[in-house]
Amino acid sequence: MMKLEEYKVVSMAVGLVGVLILASPALSLVLRLPGGERFSELYVLGPGHMAEDYPFNVSKGENYLVYLGVGNHLGGAAYYGVYVKFGNASDALPNDTAGVSSPLPLLYEYRVFLTDGQTWEAPLSFSFSDVAFDGNVSLVRRIMINGAMFDVEKTVGWDNSSNGFYFKMLAELWVYDVKTDGFGFNSRFVSLWLNVTSGV
Repeated sequence: MMKLEEYKVVSMAVGLVGVLILASPALSLVLRLPGGERFSELYVLGPGHMAEDYPFNVSKGENYLVYLGVGNHLGGAAYYGVYVKFGNASDALPNDTAGVSSPLPLLYEYRVFLTDGQTWEAPLSFSFSDVAFDGNVSLVRRIMINGAMFDVEKTVGWDNSSNGFYFKMLAELWVYDVKTDGFGFNSRFVSLWLNVTSGV
C-alpha cells in the first residue's frame, strides 16, 4: 500500500507532466529548440520550372530561358545577392570548399531579401548577339542577359573529345554580412555548360 508521502509525489509528478503537455504549444512560441543544419540553397531550373530541358546547344540570335532560385534556411532573415558570370571552359569555377568565388567579372546581379523558410525564383534569359569562328576557335564577344548587353570577349578552342565549343554560365550566391557591411560568397553556385556551335 502506498504511503501518503509517496502518493503526494506521484500526484505532483503526474500533475506537472499534465501541465507541461497542456502548455507545450505556448512554450514552443517562447523556446527555440536546436534545429537542423542552417544553410542557404541556390538552384537552377529549366524553362518549364523543372530540373530538365536546360539549354545546351545554343545559337547566335536565339533566346534562352532558365530560372534561378534561392531558399533561406538560416533560421532568420537574410539579404542575398545572386551574381551571374560568363566564361569559357578554362576559366576557374568557384571553390566552394575554400569559400572562394570565381574570378570572372560580375555581369548581372539579383538582390533579394528572404525570411527564414522563404524561397525566391526569377527568370534568367540570355542570348548571344556577337559570335565568330576562326578555324577551331569560337569567340563570344557579346551576351544579352535579361535585356542588358554585356561585352565578354571569351574564346574557346574546339573540344575534340566532346565535339563542341564549350562555355559556361555561372550563378553564385552571396549573402550580406552586417559585420563587414558587404556581401560575402556563400559557397553556393550553379553552372550551365553551353555548346555555342549551331546557327552562327
